[in-house]
Amino acid sequence: MADQPRTNDAEIKILVNREPRSARVDDDTLTAEVLREQLGLTGTKVVCAAGVCGACTVLLDGEPVVSCLLPARALADRAVTTVEGTAEHPVARAFAAHNALQCGFCTPGFVVEATALHDRWRAEHPGEVPDRATVEAALAGHLCRCGAYLEIVEAVQAACAGRFDDPGPPTGPRREAGAKVTGAAAYTVDTRYSGQLTGLILRSPHPHAELSGLDLAPALAIDGVRAAVSLAPEDGVLRYVGQPVAAVAAVDEPTARRALAAIAPRYVSRPAVVGLDAARAPGAAEVYATGRRRPPNAGEGAGATPAPWRGNVHGPAAALSVGRRKARQRLDAARAAGDPRLVEAVFTTAAQSHTTLEPHATVAWFRPDGTLEVQVSTQAVAHVAADLARFTGLPKDKVRVRAEHVGGGFGAKGTMGTETRAAVLLARAAKAPVGVAYDRMEELTDGGYRPPGRIELALLAGDGDTLSALRVAAYADSGIATGTLVAGLARLMYPADAKELLDYDVVTNTAPGKPFRAPGGPLLSFALEQGIDEVAGRLGRDPIVLRRTWDPHPPRQRLYDWAATLPAWRDRGELPRTGRFRRGVGVAAANWLYLWEHGTSVELAVERGRLVVASATQDMGTGSRSVLAGTVATAFGLDPAEVEVRLGDSRLPVGPLSGGSRTTASIGPAALAAVARLQQRLAQRDQRARDLVDGRAGDWRAVLAGVDGLRVTATRPPDDRRRARSVASPFAGTGLIGLAVGTMMRYTSKLHAGRGSTGAVHVAEVEVDTRFGHVRVLRYHAGTAAGRLIEPRLAEAQVRGAVIQGIGWALYEERALDPTTGRVLTAGLEDYRIPGIADTPEIDLHFDTDGFDHVPGGGVGLGEVATIPVAAAVANAVRDATGVRPYDLPIRPDRVLAGLSGAVTA
Repeated sequence: MADQPRTNDAEIKILVNREPRSARVDDDTLTAEVLREQLGLTGTKVVCAAGVCGACTVLLDGEPVVSCLLPARALADRAVTTVEGTAEHPVARAFAAHNALQCGFCTPGFVVEATALHDRWRAEHPGEVPDRATVEAALAGHLCRCGAYLEIVEAVQAACAGRFDDPGPPTGPRREAGAKVTGAAAYTVDTRYSGQLTGLILRSPHPHAELSGLDLAPALAIDGVRAAVSLAPEDGVLRYVGQPVAAVAAVDEPTARRALAAIAPRYVSRPAVVGLDAARAPGAAEVYATGRRRPPNAGEGAGATPAPWRGNVHGPAAALSVGRRKARQRLDAARAAGDPRLVEAVFTTAAQSHTTLEPHATVAWFRPDGTLEVQVSTQAVAHVAADLARFTGLPKDKVRVRAEHVGGGFGAKGTMGTETRAAVLLARAAKAPVGVAYDRMEELTDGGYRPPGRIELALLAGDGDTLSALRVAAYADSGIATGTLVAGLARLMYPADAKELLDYDVVTNTAPGKPFRAPGGPLLSFALEQGIDEVAGRLGRDPIVLRRTWDPHPPRQRLYDWAATLPAWRDRGELPRTGRFRRGVGVAAANWLYLWEHGTSVELAVERGRLVVASATQDMGTGSRSVLAGTVATAFGLDPAEVEVRLGDSRLPVGPLSGGSRTTASIGPAALAAVARLQQRLAQRDQRARDLVDGRAGDWRAVLAGVDGLRVTATRPPDDRRRARSVASPFAGTGLIGLAVGTMMRYTSKLHAGRGSTGAVHVAEVEVDTRFGHVRVLRYHAGTAAGRLIEPRLAEAQVRGAVIQGIGWALYEERALDPTTGRVLTAGLEDYRIPGIADTPEIDLHFDTDGFDHVPGGGVGLGEVATIPVAAAVANAVRDATGVRPYDLPIRPDRVLAGLSGAVTA
């Protein structure tokens, strides 16, 4: 029974952060549970629940331990220090100052472990600074999905050098850094209302089955269970292992788990298909065998482009092709003639799990006044609020969505998810607040992934310095979903009058894929950029020179010039390419759309002499707070700390979704418009403000000091068309960008594609161990063209994090499935490998800041374009080092060894 005492229940005394505390524990109670649930110290985060990620690290009598595995009984009469207890430590100040964090969910564990290292190091090595290897060894048990590793190393070294010994609150370029490094930042999983219930989801054990019966009564009969609801699809067909079937809400997690076990759904099994080959095989069982096909969407659009269905294959979608017949004719002729300028190859890529450290989580509560209040870990505060209004039938003003801090997204949290739907249904049924949060197995099973793909490439160089013809046929396995775009993105690179670009969705009995940072872009780049390198080799051309010749994009032209002067590129001929350890250098280029969201609004107010800027957007570590504060502060000649920022609340003026690199390009110009409007209002009432607006000397602080209650709201203005017309673009006048956006992002009419596109040119230096097949990235050079950097330190962190995620996809990350059932085998962080601190190379950054003068503020987003070319650059470097081209991702040791031996491996 839920209210029965636990086995061997006892009270223990603990010294927590130098204060005496007590807790009730039994044999099964874990330290993290005591700290978070009984003592309210939510700075300690639980991510993996397996001692792998380090996020829950605390100090026990001064020594680091993982609290997710430590029995709480071990705390009796001992001293525990959590991140809250290190708030005044030099390490906390160093982390904030060095921007050694992004989403911040992993930060408490890093800070606690680094605190122990700092104290030990300074006691044993006074006056010395630990080298990078020492810091990496100490922090090896910690993971940061955002990739803040290099900044973390710098912060720890600076703290150990004594540069942050002076007391004071932690501050830095990231507006919310102080809250994140001290554990004060509250995430959705930290939300706890009075009387809040725990919600859990029952998931299908079958890859394909009809749900013939679902009796929730046995669950509801258990004492402590307050609600049970069905989550089954409308047609009653379950199409993957882990698909939600039902959900329960109970007074605690053990009771909820008993309730799930009491439900006995009746299933009628159906044949299933897992993987591209199985789904396309003759006579394959059909995922959507009966009824109307209504697959969920795997891309940043409203669904798949209209195309025929043939069994499990939807496609081809070919709207972005140009000169299809001409392309086929040229390629056929070159093939028949054995033209060496023709490159043909097949590339495959693995699924990459988003692996956000804060899981998908929602807390829903129908307040007594009829308002639905929802805390949710989301990339789309305003959008989810609108979706919830439709889902519940409530008026929009009766739905409030909040996301004060978000522990990572990368595309996985861009829509209203199952966890939100379940929490709302349960809260309505239970008439109480309900929290639903995925555990790590659920997150890696149904939390989202970049769809794997098969890319068939045919590329023909022309007689002159041109690309003559290109054919890309991309087959994406997005599970039960459709809507991927891979081949079509090739329209945006290397102009030619003959391109056949075919996108196919292949549905399988696995969980639906979701957009992942530049959806489709990295897959295309992995194939296309290797094809470009192969052509360069056959023509005896420098790969950078060939790209510069074929690619007229002005910003990338400048990046090619920069890359060609790098010592790593210039001196690559001197590298060792024989013996056990071989080194190589590779290059790859990329572009991405410049997007912004119509209707984005920013409110700017003066409250008791202080500027307050607000918008219903969110900050998942990308720096939205800092962009808003910095934009407003610069315009008024203030320090960003003098500007208060409010976001993460759907009741604020409508803000953009964080995805597609649109956020900065949307909120920055809107904030500038609000600044202009507020300054004009101030000028109407104060001569000092008129002088400042007219360019004369003055101090806005003096003007603002006597003002209270003045507020304005402005929407994102259009770009300057006069300047836009002067922007050189290989796509000018073709309507290409609009066509691509229409294909990719049909889910909102508010999304706008601006003139021009961002660009990247990357150079990777690698070492290949030919005995064990291990590939190590030694150094990485990332050139990015995205206009003026609104917040330079945060832009640098975004690019480094994007590179690290790209390296993970290139070398380690692979969502493995049981080939028969589709069950996810990499269902924990001990199995699903993401880059750690010691996997991170030195990353040199170069920014080209020209080209976007037509955009208010002069800068656009860069989070997507910075990750697209990474895997291709690494693969080209491996080819340069070994002479063997990697056709499959990840570039695993077994594949490297097989390539070196001339064998083939899956």
